[in-house]
Amino acid sequence: MIRKLKELEEKIGYHFTDQKLLSHAMTHSSYANEKRWDKCECNERLEFLGDAVLELVSSDFLFHKHRKMPEGELTKTRASMVCEPALAYCASEIHLGEYLFLGKGEEATGGRERNSVVSDAMEALIGAIYLDGGFANAKEFIHSFILNDMEHKQLFYDSKTILQEMVQSMGSDQLSYELLSEEGPDHNKVFKVCAKVGEREIGCGSGRTKKAAEAAAAYHGILKLKETQV
Repeated sequence: MIRKLKELEEKIGYHFTDQKLLSHAMTHSSYANEKRWDKCECNERLEFLGDAVLELVSSDFLFHKHRKMPEGELTKTRASMVCEPALAYCASEIHLGEYLFLGKGEEATGGRERNSVVSDAMEALIGAIYLDGGFANAKEFIHSFILNDMEHKQLFYDSKTILQEMVQSMGSDQLSYELLSEEGPDHNKVFKVCAKVGEREIGCGSGRTKKAAEAAAAYHGILKLKETQV
């Protein structure tokens, strides 16, 4: 696993002086419980710290990027940027779940791809970088892997809301989602869903949950509708 963590360091472009901090950030509570370690040995305290660093960096980013945006809008935008689905999406881009230390039960039930698990690990990683290399390195990581390409990311993780608004603005038929298939054992299912406007299919997607599959279908539906509007 140490070799895997070296791979993660290469991927994020940051090398830890204290390797224990990285291991700590990747240790889920289920693993610590299984090993009968102290509660503080899991990544929850680092997650708490990383959350605070992320909030400051994202606030600074928005404050300077949108100089005329009022406080209420800034707060709303920040919340959407650092919400669980957004962080899980960012984590998936670097396959963060692959590097986690999980308990056997959490592993068996698909914890490596669970939004709550990987989004928490993303914040713990930020906290670990902050402790190891200071605020500047944590800020660089956040800008490189969370605040980059925000428009595209929001399009994906907020796709169902965006598609609903597009369909309503077009005065089209009702938007709906149809489950096409459900495969695999209970702990590792894959759902396939299509988004439909009336009876017309506009996009299909798959995911480990129906909600994730619907989001993927909505994303492809958005792209399809944008093509037809050009």
